[in-house]
Amino acid sequence: MKRLILLAALTLAACNEDEAKAPPPPADLTEQALSYFCQMNIAEHGGPKGQIHLEGHPAPLFFAQVRDLMAYLKSPERDAEITAVYVSDMGAAPSWSEPGISNWIPVGEASFVVGAPVAGGMGAPEIVPFVNPEAATAFVETYGGEVLLLDAIPDDAVLAPVDLSLTLETPS
Repeated sequence: MKRLILLAALTLAACNEDEAKAPPPPADLTEQALSYFCQMNIAEHGGPKGQIHLEGHPAPLFFAQVRDLMAYLKSPERDAEITAVYVSDMGAAPSWSEPGISNWIPVGEASFVVGAPVAGGMGAPEIVPFVNPEAATAFVETYGGEVLLLDAIPDDAVLAPVDLSLTLETPS
């Protein structure tokens, strides 16, 4: 009997440990969400968005551009350990100007279009996420760029200064 109770306690402890390790779910994008770097209202800017959840922080950090989120991820300075990262699935977005409030995907599951001459929410060249690689390829066929996974995104696509002489499109 004691062995059965001990086994049940160990199983329960393992379940609780697994539950504690589960990442927080994505938060819906609200009218009050402010972009982490510029503190501007995200809802007023088109293009894909991102959110990063930090350990011990009740609300995620929101980003008006995925490019900005990537810069944060590549930065060595952080306030706490990252527990989850989500980006907008632009294949499920109603439009570029309305990227959606709940169509979040884990950053590791996304295919990213890098190098397309498209403007993100803050006017800089954008990195465009899609859950479906075929949707990313279709975007490349229309706007250019290349499809990359998260680990293949080069630092200069995220951290390099923005060339203000570039003519960027706003996708429809």
